[in-house]
Amino acid sequence: MRTTLALSLFMAAAAGAAHASSDDAWAEFAADVKAKCIEAAKPSFKTGKVAVDPFGSESFGLAVVSGELKSTKGQQAAVICVYDKKTKKVEIGSELGSDVIKVTVPKKK
Repeated sequence: MRTTLALSLFMAAAAGAAHASSDDAWAEFAADVKAKCIEAAKPSFKTGKVAVDPFGSESFGLAVVSGELKSTKGQQAAVICVYDKKTKKVEIGSELGSDVIKVTVPKKK
């Protein structure tokens, strides 16, 4: 009986710790995707905002960077950013303007 109780308590504690570290790992992952995507998109945008898919796909982190383009005054656009989970490298797609996708940039809080 004691062994069963001890094992149950251990399993409950381990599950809580795993959940906490998993949350921390996902937050760290999202922060890395955000930082690398904003850096990769810097040449295109005056200011950029990043919306990160919190988990991505099995192999890739995914994000959308949007903002005002450097090349044209006042024009908003977005790019898709793909983060390779193995290599931690990012690639940026081409600029998607308002004729392709509705782009809204969140206001600063």
